[in-house]
Amino acid sequence: MDLISSLVFLSSGLFLGWSLGANDASNVFGSAVGSRMVRFSTAAFLCSVFVIIGAVTAGAAASQGLGELGAVNALPGSFTTALAAAITVFWMTQLGLPVSTTQAVVGAIIGWNVFSGSITDTDQLARIFGTWVFCPVLAGIFSAALYSFTVRFIRFRRPHLLRLDADVRTGLILAGMFGSYSLGANNIGNVMGVFLDASPFSSLSLAGGYQVSGTQQLFFLGAIAIAVGVYTYSRRVMTTVGGSLMTLSPLGALVVVVANSLVLFVFSSAPLSHFVVSLGLPPIPLIPVSSSQAVVGAVIGIGLLQGLRGVRQIRWMVLLRIASGWITTPLIAALVGFILLFVVQNVFSQQVYQEVRYQLSAPVIEHLAARGVPTANLRLQSKPVVGAVTFRRALRQQTVLPPTDEAAVLASAELTPIHIDSAAIRHLDHQRLSDEQVKAVRRLAGRSFRHRWQLRAALANEGSAWKPAIGDAHGTPQAQTVTLERQLGYVERAFLQRASTTRDSPGVQTNDTGPTGGTGQST
Repeated sequence: MDLISSLVFLSSGLFLGWSLGANDASNVFGSAVGSRMVRFSTAAFLCSVFVIIGAVTAGAAASQGLGELGAVNALPGSFTTALAAAITVFWMTQLGLPVSTTQAVVGAIIGWNVFSGSITDTDQLARIFGTWVFCPVLAGIFSAALYSFTVRFIRFRRPHLLRLDADVRTGLILAGMFGSYSLGANNIGNVMGVFLDASPFSSLSLAGGYQVSGTQQLFFLGAIAIAVGVYTYSRRVMTTVGGSLMTLSPLGALVVVVANSLVLFVFSSAPLSHFVVSLGLPPIPLIPVSSSQAVVGAVIGIGLLQGLRGVRQIRWMVLLRIASGWITTPLIAALVGFILLFVVQNVFSQQVYQEVRYQLSAPVIEHLAARGVPTANLRLQSKPVVGAVTFRRALRQQTVLPPTDEAAVLASAELTPIHIDSAAIRHLDHQRLSDEQVKAVRRLAGRSFRHRWQLRAALANEGSAWKPAIGDAHGTPQAQTVTLERQLGYVERAFLQRASTTRDSPGVQTNDTGPTGGTGQST
């Protein structure tokens, strides 16, 4: 597929980015513009610049979360999924509702999973649902705490009104810049996340040896689309969030922006998540969250803090309309996505998903037994089974396994033909992998594998750089394990053979005995 065709398929992602800019991106400056402390033109410019910076430099972490929900593995499917989400967001924007782009994308991905016969990761879906609840609650807690502290600080310092006004205006601009950066880092996964497994871009080498990965190029295009949306169509939603839900003072507007920015940063910062893990706590889910939900939660937090007077100021009918959009958005996006996928595949003859095959072979069963999975009732399959749902149905006819063991069988039996191509090694992103890891991959050049676990075992045999860390009392290596999982996933996607090789193309010799000559112990 040439570059022009690829850009045509990416157009729906750009449309989604434009819709996000028109809707969600405005929220970082919506309160400031709604309170007339910052002009719209200033807000739009600053928001656009820092969204781009955040997306390109820090967008990779949160973008992986949606990929775990469902890996859209064909570019026409990515185009259709993003288009379904974009249409949903655009329609809600037309109604003046600050709809969640995350919910639209999640709904569209579920529609793709249903259409392609893929299994939706219910654990990941539960984590995403949890963020939809926790995001506005956390924003409300942040805003209430910040507002209370700021009011007390002002009463203690008693600044002149002109000085206070100038400080608040400066604070709104700085907070909006930080919020825009966090928005780009967190929500670029909504715009381009469905294209990660089917990206047409490869790494570029610039002057001075600087590498620009294909993912960064993808995110840059998406961020440009967001910036265009901010400039061309965000004023209406800024007014809704900034003034319609509750009349905010300039100080309240500042607190809302800061609270929103902090929430977006929390759910997009890999270092923060690793720090939490180092304390022995569960990792923070790095998932795109809705800035609209965060803003609404922050506004309500201030209202509740002010007691009965503040509660009366909240326009509850506006809140009800906003909440109704959050409930219906994923359902509408899933339905629209399913219909569009059917049309694109059957009317325009575009392959919207690559068939994924599963097979219980002798090496797979040996590998599962080595992991402690009960294999007594598992039977060898002479032919691969197409589709995760179909394979799971056949598996359940053989035996009943606990959910964790069933997931292990699905992951181990999946046929993912991987060929370590020497030319592709040169395009690996050295910002993601260490020099030792790249050297280990290079030593596997020319080898092929039928399963991911075989590749992982081979990499682990090449050196400690690809082996998981051993935990200690403080749990610090858990953060390293999270990073290693992301690096392994990146290498697997980089060398995955698509289309022809999923049908056991003779052009790639696969090794079903595993890289270790036996069970191929998983790392």
